[in-house]
Amino acid sequence: MKNPHFNPHKKHHRPDGFQNNYQSFRGKRWNELLRWRWQAWRAGHPKAITTPIEVVRPDLAFIQGNAQAGLAMQPAATWVGHITVLLQVGGLNVLTDPVFSERCFPVQWAGPKRHTPPGLQLSELPHIDVVLLSHNHYDHLDEGSMRALARQAGGPPLVICPLAHKKWLHRWGLQRVVELDWWDTHVIDATERNLRVPVVLTPAQHWSARTATDALRSLWGGFAMLSPDCHVFFAGDTGYSKDFVDIRQHFAREHTPEHGGGFDLALLPIGAYEPRWFMKDQHVNPEESVQIFQDIGCKQAISVHWGTFQLTDEALDEPPRALAKALAASNISPERFAVLPVGGSMRVPHRMR
Repeated sequence: MKNPHFNPHKKHHRPDGFQNNYQSFRGKRWNELLRWRWQAWRAGHPKAITTPIEVVRPDLAFIQGNAQAGLAMQPAATWVGHITVLLQVGGLNVLTDPVFSERCFPVQWAGPKRHTPPGLQLSELPHIDVVLLSHNHYDHLDEGSMRALARQAGGPPLVICPLAHKKWLHRWGLQRVVELDWWDTHVIDATERNLRVPVVLTPAQHWSARTATDALRSLWGGFAMLSPDCHVFFAGDTGYSKDFVDIRQHFAREHTPEHGGGFDLALLPIGAYEPRWFMKDQHVNPEESVQIFQDIGCKQAISVHWGTFQLTDEALDEPPRALAKALAASNISPERFAVLPVGGSMRVPHRMR
């Protein structure tokens, strides 16, 4: 199948799809899958949780009031669970990879099931202006959640996503879709609010597949959202690579001290990483996530991609413990790389310029 977006001058493009910048993705063979599952069974993985995953009632008064504040909005982030975060920045309500369904699977009667409920129900969300969609895996691109957002009061959100996702989104009722290649910029221009917010698709080391025959046919990535009041980085799903040093260099001019410094907030994955021989090229572990935190030069981070779906061999509650050790080893305060409860919110200081 030919890649309609193919550009021979871009090293991550292939005639039939896409690839990573620094390590080409190779799908695991059947014998590797069997080896993983055999080793996990013999070792009794995943282990049961020993520390309950904290779930709190969201501060709906703050969230809804903030949603109506326009440009006086307090920059904030609320962890809905897994990879889904409600960002309130620049007068916009933004969702990252919305997943509200009970299971992340093609059908809702099988596959990984939620261990924690969404921190916000779909009915409790403010009107969502923008969805940042990182790629098409089922724990990131969830049909039921996207169809629900297409029906939200006030009209569907704008969806900003990597190349080759429109076919699914249009089918589900989302017609306002902007596809980006790595380093492309879309400026959210809300004239009635006197608002212009650049959103840049950044590289990640991962892969894509929605079916058994479409691996690497759509692009994946992270996002930099450069609102005047808060610069946010959302890593999406990723293994560790030099891409994050490149990202810091790419935004160096916007992040000089006189322009307010580095990213004010980063959403960084810390879960779904064991066994390393199987997961390392696609998912970071907490130690590598701390390295990303340092590479991109952000001021503060929130831990995501853990505590909701049992996808890999580590216990569901293990990532925060591993993160605490990695932060201590790098002499970074745990307050700078927060582990929020599901439903918890973080208020982020306004960007100083």
